Order: sequence, then structure tokens, then C-alpha cells
Amino acid sequence: MHLHGQAPIDHDRRRMWTALVPPALVVLAMWIVLGFDEVYHLDLARFGILPRKLVGLRGIVLAPFIHGGVEHLFNNSVPLLVLGWFTMYFYPKASGRLVLVSWLVTGLWVWIMARESYHIGASGIVYALAGFIFFSGLLRRRIALMAVSLIVVFLYGSMWWGMLPLQPGVSWESHLAGGIVGSIMAWYYRKVPPSHVPPPRPDEPEDDEGTAEFPSLDSDPGDEHVQPPVLPSTGPAPFYDPERTNSTWG
Repeated sequence: MHLHGQAPIDHDRRRMWTALVPPALVVLAMWIVLGFDEVYHLDLARFGILPRKLVGLRGIVLAPFIHGGVEHLFNNSVPLLVLGWFTMYFYPKASGRLVLVSWLVTGLWVWIMARESYHIGASGIVYALAGFIFFSGLLRRRIALMAVSLIVVFLYGSMWWGMLPLQPGVSWESHLAGGIVGSIMAWYYRKVPPSHVPPPRPDEPEDDEGTAEFPSLDSDPGDEHVQPPVLPSTGPAPFYDPERTNSTWG
């Protein structure tokens, strides 16, 4: 019901801002943690992931909130905001599980496979989001989503070099694990309908079985799935050494 003289609510704009809130809150929490670390000299990097050490298991949960400095956190904050917004806006049904699985599985992978050094930072989640968004657009073959994939490539295409052991002091293992996990998640959730994209054109393939595997998700009020119009037939070691800490700086 619309009252006379009251401006109509722009739901699309509101959804855009709402999708930005969760990643913004996470980034804010990371900056607060860094602030306490810098002011009180807490050396929080010792709570990072230390591979194959029992004490290092705590880093699977804590490491994404710990960064080596302002530059390190800034380099993670911007892609977290952008990629997190893309994920929340276009893939709200999969976003929560994507972040949770990427967080835990990437951390566990690093704990099992990585070098014996402290691994800190949220770069594993950043790479998981980038891989998910890029491959989701390709797998779904929707023009709007493929355009988002191209934007990710344009903005963060150089990130893929970070998955190679080229730069000392950088946890390329976290990058590689995150990229792989995000790509696998894109394939797993390929049939979950996206939100806020135009209906497919007649020449775009549409998988009508997309919601069959996830029937409980169709009632999500925050998602929109518009049917296409009908067209006429046309035919530690407990010891902590700061110099042994790996993190992401770019």
C-alpha cells in the first residue's frame, strides 16, 4: 500500500545496499582486530595456522581476522567488499554456505599441506569468492552473470599469479586452496537459481531442472526467479617467530 505523497521504495537499490552489509561488517571486525594488535602489540600472528601442529588448528578459525599490517589488510579489504557484495547480491542462496565452507576447508587444507610457518589473513576466502563468481557465470551461461565474471577478471585477474610460489612471505597455499574450493563450490551450486538478473533471452539456455536438487531453497523471499515471457514460435611449534609468518600482501 502506497500512501499519497510518500516516495515509493526502491527495492532494487535497497537490496544492493543490504547485500553490502555482511561483507562490510566482516571487514570492520578485521580492522578492529588489527587496531588492537597494533596498539597493544599483541603479536596475534601466533594465532595463525601452523601446519601439522595441534596448536595451529585454532588458526583455521582465527587466521582470517589476523593480518600483518595496514597494507596487508587493505589489500584484502577491497576485494572482500567487492567480491562479497557480488556474491551476496547475485547468489544469496549459496553465499552463506560458500563462505563457511571456504573458510573451514581452505584453512584445513593449509594446515595439512602448507609450509611449516604461520599463515594469516583472509586471502583464502578472497580467492574462493573470486573463483566462485568467475566459474558460476561461465557454468550458468547467463549473459548478465558472464558479464560479472568478466568484471572479476578485469579487476582481479592478476590475483591468479598469487597461487604460484613466486613471492617469499606470501601464503600461496592459501590462495591455491581458496581458488580450488571456490571453483568446486561454483560447480556444486551451479543449479541454484541466481537473483536480480534479467530473465534469459530465447537464445540463452535455461536449465529448468535447476531447483530440483534444492527444493527447500525455492521459498527464499530474497531471491527472484522470473519466468521468461512466452514468445511466438519462430522456430608451533609453541614458539612464535614473526619472521616465519606467511601472509598475503597483494
